[in-house]
Amino acid sequence: MKWIFISLWVVLIAPAQAKAPVLSAKELAHPPAKVIRICCAFGSEVSVGRIPFVKKTDIMSLDDLGTHRYLGGPSEGNGIIYTQKGGFVDLGHLRDYADWTAYLYVMLTSEETKDVITLALGTEGGPKMLTLKKSSIPSHVDRYELAGRMAYDLSVWHEISTWFGASYIPMVPERFSSFSPEDLYSNLLGARLGILALQSELEYEEAITQLLASTLKSLVAVDEIEETFLAMEKVEDLWWTREKAIPNKRLLLKRYMQNGSELVPWLLPEDVQREVPCILDIPDERLRNYYDLTIKLNARFPVARIFPLKEGRVVSQNDFDELILFIEKESVRLDEKYAKKPNTKPKREVKKPTAG
Repeated sequence: MKWIFISLWVVLIAPAQAKAPVLSAKELAHPPAKVIRICCAFGSEVSVGRIPFVKKTDIMSLDDLGTHRYLGGPSEGNGIIYTQKGGFVDLGHLRDYADWTAYLYVMLTSEETKDVITLALGTEGGPKMLTLKKSSIPSHVDRYELAGRMAYDLSVWHEISTWFGASYIPMVPERFSSFSPEDLYSNLLGARLGILALQSELEYEEAITQLLASTLKSLVAVDEIEETFLAMEKVEDLWWTREKAIPNKRLLLKRYMQNGSELVPWLLPEDVQREVPCILDIPDERLRNYYDLTIKLNARFPVARIFPLKEGRVVSQNDFDELILFIEKESVRLDEKYAKKPNTKPKREVKKPTAG
């Protein structure tokens, strides 16, 4: 099942007039944070560093969804939930890139912004800048899709940069979560819901709240927290391991780096047999021609190995595929290296969580 079928169904029942978030000139001048909501760790009952008895489980139930707030708020429920057609979905990631899509759309269409938009987006693997000229974008170009494409590229860069040492908390490396099985799919699903919310007559926050609930239902999300926990347990030692603690880079055994024109979710083996996955279309790659997302790479990137013919250390969204290919090769090399070291540590038993 392609995303296009879901999006057409939602658009057909939604009023045509768009209601984007109302942002002040000050809000437009200050982009959202690179990480708006705290990221979840893939796994359950995962140890944290060397702190005894501290375990991290970032899973949730449908009853905890709450109501969406632009740039986050206490009314939201965030965590990982399993869906039979969309695999594991990280609600924090989803909400972040819905909000980024909304912000970028307002930037594109607001009369308060200058023709040439230059956004300094902080440091993430190096100083990051987004630049575009509104008057150079042809009238036929879909501004909703353009905003979604830019938001998705920002999400891909976050995954790339964390592989090379970027982190939200200083001195706490995040490679352990780079390209985790649910990341890209959740990011793109958020951008897609952001686009639909912007096309609704409802206020943005209310639109996201309703779209999120209906989308999770269409993806056949499990109801209870125990069901997501059991789904996570089924992929232990396949996609992740409890034998490593956060932030050990070997916590993840499988990383999802697919970055073509569409994303196919990873499902549990039994769901692969009985369910048709919901495949998400990435906004057209040709939309990249209308903006520049540039990063001046820091010293942690082995630029000479990745780009042997490149001069300087500045990359753009057009270099992402080469960076991801390098990460894929490095990941395989590390997997082969660690596979030679047998794990003799006894397997730890865990108890299922209970709702509430």
